[in-house]
Amino acid sequence: MLLTISTTRKPATDLSFLLHKHPDKVQQVEISAGIAHLFYPDLSDEKCTIALLLDIDPVGLVRKKSDNDFALQQYVNDRPYVASSLMSAAIAKAFGTAMGDRCQLKPELVSIPFPLEVQLSGLPVKGGEEMLHSLFAPLGYGIEANGYPIDPQFPEWGQSRYYSVRLTNTVTIQHLLTHLYLLIPVCDNEKHYFVGQHEVEKLMEKGKDWLPSHPARELITKRYLKYKSSLTNEALSMLLKEEEEEPEEAVAEEESIPKLRVHEQRLKAVCDELLLTGAHSVADLGCGEGKLLKLLMEQKQFKKVLGMDVSHRSLTIAHDKLKTERMPEKQKERLSLIQGSLMYRDKRLEGYEAAALVEVIEHLDEPRLAAMEKVIFGYTKPMHVIITTPNKEYNILFESMPENAMRHTDHRFEWTRTEFADWGNRVALEHGYHVSFKAVGEETPEVGALTQMAIFSKNK
Repeated sequence: MLLTISTTRKPATDLSFLLHKHPDKVQQVEISAGIAHLFYPDLSDEKCTIALLLDIDPVGLVRKKSDNDFALQQYVNDRPYVASSLMSAAIAKAFGTAMGDRCQLKPELVSIPFPLEVQLSGLPVKGGEEMLHSLFAPLGYGIEANGYPIDPQFPEWGQSRYYSVRLTNTVTIQHLLTHLYLLIPVCDNEKHYFVGQHEVEKLMEKGKDWLPSHPARELITKRYLKYKSSLTNEALSMLLKEEEEEPEEAVAEEESIPKLRVHEQRLKAVCDELLLTGAHSVADLGCGEGKLLKLLMEQKQFKKVLGMDVSHRSLTIAHDKLKTERMPEKQKERLSLIQGSLMYRDKRLEGYEAAALVEVIEHLDEPRLAAMEKVIFGYTKPMHVIITTPNKEYNILFESMPENAMRHTDHRFEWTRTEFADWGNRVALEHGYHVSFKAVGEETPEVGALTQMAIFSKNK
């Protein structure tokens, strides 16, 4: 298996600084199934190329695999000869510092996009050239792929799934490496190791800068996590929360409504409702960057405030915006920030008198919405639950919005006031709550308000 990365940006030898590999040495790194060799076939100010050549032990590879796919795998096995997850492991091992966006000797280079060319031999692509383009083209790559016939002697057998691929793009070296690291096994649709919770963390970490906006992110997530539904659902929930802007705010901006006013109105309305409940402990579920938490912490009534989100990145931003490191000790004792998912029962949520879900439910498809209902109303059972969601009827007031479109592509649904009321009444009846509904923001008799709110209170 051979991977080469080349640049023509002068001086091209800067590539060696970014990759932390001395150009005058042939180097080796060990991976679980063999050895990766690193060397420079081209080295000049005009062009620099680094090669990563994998030498895989086919016997050792089969011996380590305990769940062979078929009886003849030790005799019929393409893994030693193709660019698979073994190549991804070698990229991480050989170029870990560069993937971490660090360059000790020339730190100014890490943020500079380089004209880069990648050549990969023997890349298995389940789905053919169309799949290859759907993965790399949205990231700005030029793609050339040469396929191989199953057997040249028998052309009627057709093409194999193996390609020699040339990719070109002008990107930072860190982005290039993360693209290759995640997408090579996605092309192959296979991995040589067990996929567990740690893979979700790797997917989020390596794809944080580009995966949330990738049009094929669901496919990438499913393939990368080997179609394990629990891991896939968790990862997709985290990706949905990576959006930093409220969809309604973007729409409001188009219509010359002050951007902050819309979201501030919503957060203030939720905070006011939570105060009216008389609750002393409250959980913001799907807290994002902590805007509602900031309002809650300003209210002395709330002795205990919890923020939970699936996105580690959002929680990091929340810590920074709330200035938790500089909080007085008594304030720190009031606040907890935790990573978690609404898809699973979590004992850390139990005991809070009130909970808020602000613009969360519309990001959940039907199975995950049902899971959330069970977690919040069936297991956690706070005395009061405040939920806000977009009002679909209001969308007609946005002239620039196509008919039947939703405010954001991440929304799985947007409900009318009747649909929201039907859902809320059913949930309340099934779980022993009373529910009332309010409009948030300026309201018209015909279409209601931009946002609708449900206030659930547990029957005594």
